[in-house]
Amino acid sequence: QVQLVESGGGSVQVGGSLRLSCVASRYRFINKPMYMGWFHQTPGNGREREGVAIINTDGGLAEYGDSAKGRFTISRDDATNTLYLQMNNLKPEDSGMYFCGWCVNCASPYRFRWPSYSAWGQGTQVTVSS
Repeated sequence: QVQLVESGGGSVQVGGSLRLSCVASRYRFINKPMYMGWFHQTPGNGREREGVAIINTDGGLAEYGDSAKGRFTISRDDATNTLYLQMNNLKPEDSGMYFCGWCVNCASPYRFRWPSYSAWGQGTQVTVSS
């Protein structure tokens, strides 16, 4: 089972930036994911995780949730098995836990839905204050 470890969270003021990282280990090529993504969870939403950004591992196509468009950039470094999320112009509503996930067998219509993802990291906390 792949192990995912996120880092890079922290406390910033409104308008600030953070770069989240997610390193994959115990990775086996046969378990290459179709999609890798970042999801946002807040205390008020229970176990629900909002899709922030995902990237297709074959073509590298990146897709963003509405709240992330124009502010966040997802990228990956295959050489180091690392997924990144550059977060700019942060807002208080961006606060919460951010998780990276792998979706090994994703049905395309569900690629932005967190239940489709089978591997998760422990999350990294982001706090944006005004």
